[in-house]
Amino acid sequence: MAKHLTLLLAAFMLFSCGKDKKNNNEELVNEETPVLAFTTKTYYKKTSLPCDDYCPSVSIKVPEAENVPVVADSINNKVFNTVRGIVYFGETPYKAANYEDLMASFMGSYEELKKEFPDDVMTGFEAKINGSVDYKTDSIINIKLNNYTFTGGAHGYEGNRSLIFDAKTGKSLKYEDIFTDVNAFRQYAEKKFREKFKIPAGKSINATGLLFEDDKFALPQNIFFKENGLLLFYNSYEISSYAEGQKELFLPYSEVDEFLKLK
Repeated sequence: MAKHLTLLLAAFMLFSCGKDKKNNNEELVNEETPVLAFTTKTYYKKTSLPCDDYCPSVSIKVPEAENVPVVADSINNKVFNTVRGIVYFGETPYKAANYEDLMASFMGSYEELKKEFPDDVMTGFEAKINGSVDYKTDSIINIKLNNYTFTGGAHGYEGNRSLIFDAKTGKSLKYEDIFTDVNAFRQYAEKKFREKFKIPAGKSINATGLLFEDDKFALPQNIFFKENGLLLFYNSYEISSYAEGQKELFLPYSEVDEFLKLK
């Protein structure tokens, strides 16, 4: 009798342990994996000096990655450093550690000038950053930073920056990471560029007044992934004068798919 009770107890304990193990496994399987997400962060600061209209100011709106620490940190650091390379006055960017420091430094530059030259410094001194997640897939995140700065002169400067990341690692991607053969894609883009802007194949790329360095076609500093294709975007001064403005070339995925490593 005692022997049977011992066997029954052992079987019960084995069943219970198996059940607990199963439940633990189910909990592990059902536990949600953190998903990278973005929230919009907005920062604003204006001069502390008296002003009436068009008070000098700086406003920054950027997407901030969260939920996956290592990936999010990589993306957020790249975005901040890019903004830091835009919002500054002088020869080199400020050594700011965050957006608040950056805005304080920018306004500080204006206020120092205003105090030194009270009758000469403009009141429209400003910087604006408007960032957004322009494109997102399981493999690519493309952030767009529209920027405008005015620190004196006849007019301000407006442009767009494209930041492309590996969605799984947060690594900032270069063209070598995106295209299977950058040179082959460049040649194809030049052909399409010449067609759009009516530059004959046998003529110099600058034959119609463009300003490509060394008279050689080059890919733009910024390429944007869009829903239906790639947008090659040349900011003002990149290949033409300010008066001519920005230049764009759109290439459908159906035409450039063979050149892409990531989609």
